[in-house]
Amino acid sequence: MLEYKLPIRVYIEDTDAGGIVYYVNYLKYFERARTELIRSMGVDKTAVMEDGSVFVVTSASIDYLAPARLDDEIVARATVIGAGGASIVFEQDVSRGAEILARGKVTAALTDGQTGRPKRMPIKLRSALKVAVNSNEVMDGR
Repeated sequence: MLEYKLPIRVYIEDTDAGGIVYYVNYLKYFERARTELIRSMGVDKTAVMEDGSVFVVTSASIDYLAPARLDDEIVARATVIGAGGASIVFEQDVSRGAEILARGKVTAALTDGQTGRPKRMPIKLRSALKVAVNSNEVMDGR
């Protein structure tokens, strides 16, 4: 399974008054890692594709295991674990060294930008995702 690792530094804007990463920011870190994973597969515009199609999150679950803090160096990881005609399933986590801080699963679907209805992914992307699911490659954003 293709995996992408994105290093992130925790800034003050990511934290609450106690210097701990605010819970919703883990989903933002997940988003960045997913975006870079798809970009690494040759899709330049990952939010809105050239034909107006849009990837939207249809499902997200997350478990918070330990807090990240101001100035921590963390890594957001995204792995493609499944793909259908219109959707991609990612396993994701955020870690500090060997310690997993948060982990979850996210499903994103390609939709028509006008109607919001699911839309089949272009054959090039579907083929790349099929390869990604069967790959052992790790892409490092460092």
